[in-house]
This record gives sequence, C-alpha cells and structure tokens, in this order.
Amino acid sequence: MNTALAGYQAETSGNLAQSWIDNPAARAAAPGLQGRSVLSDLDLSRAEVDALVETALWLKGQRERGRAHPLLTGKTLGMIFQHPSTRTRNAFQAGMEQLGGHATFLGAHELQLTRGETLPDTAHILSRYVDGIAARFSHHHDLITFMGGATVPVFNALTERFHPIEALSDLLTLRDRFGDIRGLRLAYLGDGNNVCHSLMLSGAAAGMHIAVASPIPFSPDATLVERAMEIAAQSGGSVVVTRSPEVAVANADAVYTDVHESMGQPDDPAKRSALAPFKVTSALMAQAAPQAVFMHCLPMRREQEVEAAVADGPQSIVFEQAANRLHMHKALLLLSLG
Repeated sequence: MNTALAGYQAETSGNLAQSWIDNPAARAAAPGLQGRSVLSDLDLSRAEVDALVETALWLKGQRERGRAHPLLTGKTLGMIFQHPSTRTRNAFQAGMEQLGGHATFLGAHELQLTRGETLPDTAHILSRYVDGIAARFSHHHDLITFMGGATVPVFNALTERFHPIEALSDLLTLRDRFGDIRGLRLAYLGDGNNVCHSLMLSGAAAGMHIAVASPIPFSPDATLVERAMEIAAQSGGSVVVTRSPEVAVANADAVYTDVHESMGQPDDPAKRSALAPFKVTSALMAQAAPQAVFMHCLPMRREQEVEAAVADGPQSIVFEQAANRLHMHKALLLLSLG
C-alpha cells in the first residue's frame, strides 16, 4: 500500500466506520447477518434483503466518490469454484480487496478433492485459514455437504438450484434505476433454472410482481414457485407462471432472460427448440411498459435467447447489472464478516 493511501485510511477509518454504522440499513441488518452463511435466497428475510440492497448502494457511492472503505482489514475470503466464472469470482475477489481484506482462489482441480478428500474435511481445514468461503458447486447438495464441515460463513457462488447473490445484485440494479423496487413488475422468459428460482424468491421478498414464462418441460421447480408465492403474499408482491411470453411481458418494468443452455448441462437440441419461442425480441419488448429495461445475468448468446437489437439496444442494462455485482458482493461480505 502506498504511503499516501495508508495515511488517508488511518486518518479517515474511524469516520468511515461510523458512517457505515450510521447507515440505517446496515445498522438494522448487521446483528442478524453477522457470521451468517447464504446458501439460498430462503436464508434471507425481507428486512435483510432490503438492508443488503441499501448497503450495496452506500458502498457503490463510496467507490464512485473515490473514497477508500477498508472495513474488512485483516479478513480473508477463500473461494472454491467447480465451474468457470467471470463476474462472480471477480466481484468477490475485487470486492474483498476493496474492503481492505484479501481473497484466495482455488479451482476444484487444485484441491485434494481430486485425491478423495471429502467436502466436509476440505471445509473444516479451510475454515482454519479464512474468515469466509465462497463456493461454486455443480450440485446444491454438494454445497450443503461442504457447509456441514465449515465453521465460517459460506456463500453460494452458484449451484444448479440457486444463484442468490446474482438475484440480489439484480434487485440493486432495479433499485438504482427505478428508485423503489416494491411493486415493480419483472418478466422472466426462458429456462426455469437457478437464476429464475432466485429471482422469484428474492423478488417476492422485496415485494415485486414476478411473471415467469417457460415451456412445461423447463418450468421452475414447483416447490420453489409455491414458496415464492407464499413469500410474495406476505410482502405485497406476486408470482405467476405462464406458458405465454406475451402475458408475462405485458406492462413489465423489466424483461429478463438467461441462456437456454446452462453451464455444465449437455447439449440438448430438444431444449433449444422448446425454448426458442421464449426468445426476447423487439416485438416482445414493445409490449412491456414504456420505461422497461432488458436484463440478462450474462454471458449471453445473441440471437438465441435474445435478439442482438435488444441485447445491445437502448433498453439494455446488462452491463450495469454486471457492474453492480461488485457492490452487492461487497455488501454481503461486509454485513456477514464485518
């Protein structure tokens, strides 16, 4: 660290910490989230979702103003990823370092897992070295098994069932764009996958109206749909599942899609064919609200799940979404490890 920055941090760290404590959302959430793991969206209450979004907005403001915020000095995050990652890995690593901590990354092939060491044993050992662990596993039950050996918070960096921090980042993007997310209408078109599950659950907790349009063989998990509906009933939102893209996008404030072939899944021409009618087109976007935005968690395949004219058009906020991943990851790290 250069001398000037070190001096700046030493001089301002007290005021910075106090300004974070004075943030109402952070103050309300810190006792509840401290030391907590987040394995799925169901681990978070409505108040905690709101607090994460507001804390992420505060952290975004600190970065945009060029203000250092080393609130996790001395903390270390471990990362284990079975799948490739661009946004999640960099958001965790850069975010941890911007908060004054350190992050270490290990691909699954670099661990003794390849020689038969168990997931709980791996988690138990890593917990002796780090203050939190971000883990990306193919199967959600592997994440649960790993968590069984951990003695520090574990964060879901994606499984086939949930992608919670992605959904929270999307709520941050909508909050930043529209000013309030309660009552917003989001239409999700395509595969009822992990991103769809998390958007339903987190969106419902935030009081949004979520409409999912998917073909029957690739609909979201019925149990999670039912749970999202229960959450929405308590928050003033709603969740509906339809087979009609036109019904889903009608008057929507945001139109969202994901790849038709999820990471780690085999090539499936039948699936691509079934999902083809759910492609986001300019004609569909015209049926949404006039101020509607297009969203995608990335990476995307233009002309498969979305027209290039939409993906690269004036309504697209996909890169704003990606940028906000940094701030939401930092909010989760701060409230859990701080």
